[in-house]
Amino acid sequence: MNKLFAALVLFGLVSLASCSKKTILFDGGEEMKEFEPVEAEYEYLSAKAKIVIEEESGKITRGTLSLRAKKDSVLWFTMSPGMGMEAIRGLFTQEKIQIRDRVGQDDVNLTYEEFERLYGLKLSLEIFQNILWANTPFPFDYQDRLVKVGKKYELTQTRNGVRYFSKVETSHRKVSEMSSNSLDDRGSLLASFPKFLDANSQPFPAEVLFKFAYRLPEGSQTTIVHLEWTSIDPNSSPLSFPFRF
Repeated sequence: MNKLFAALVLFGLVSLASCSKKTILFDGGEEMKEFEPVEAEYEYLSAKAKIVIEEESGKITRGTLSLRAKKDSVLWFTMSPGMGMEAIRGLFTQEKIQIRDRVGQDDVNLTYEEFERLYGLKLSLEIFQNILWANTPFPFDYQDRLVKVGKKYELTQTRNGVRYFSKVETSHRKVSEMSSNSLDDRGSLLASFPKFLDANSQPFPAEVLFKFAYRLPEGSQTTIVHLEWTSIDPNSSPLSFPFRF
């Protein structure tokens, strides 16, 4: 269940690299003087990554991840342990989370409200997109706390019973660290984006490390996920999102 949970809370989380084979680090030019973080611009996007999932029991799973997205509409992914075999396929829309587990037969078909009741984590398509691309969880507004510390902005936001704390770099204007904690202590997420690459003149995280704490019927669990993206295309032609149970 841990492996499926990691796939579904994350399924692809993050962004990544350049379309070319040569890795190009993102150069933001001048540092931002005012707080003006950037968001990924795309209509359709496709990407691939290497994924490593470490469960609390010590079990480690390695595989590959393929991701497709239509902004503000759909996030779709497949995970494979190798040899061309698909283990998990998932679909995230504005309404719900759907996961097809071809190995463990542990399928998921839940609204975000149902997911929160079961696992203690409040999620939405908006949150998925923003974590995926190292954006701030929500647009900055008057109710938030913002402080500049050295070459970083520290942003604290509280929405719908969850507190989010983000560090935004002035060099690339993206989130480098983010944590979220439910105010009732039922679930939490830590994310680290150590390096950014240039994809069509946009900054995308080259790697990401996630740590999830959540509830299962058998008790609290922790899962660590590392993603290293190998390709990304933020200018994909219209894509299909095949899914069925």
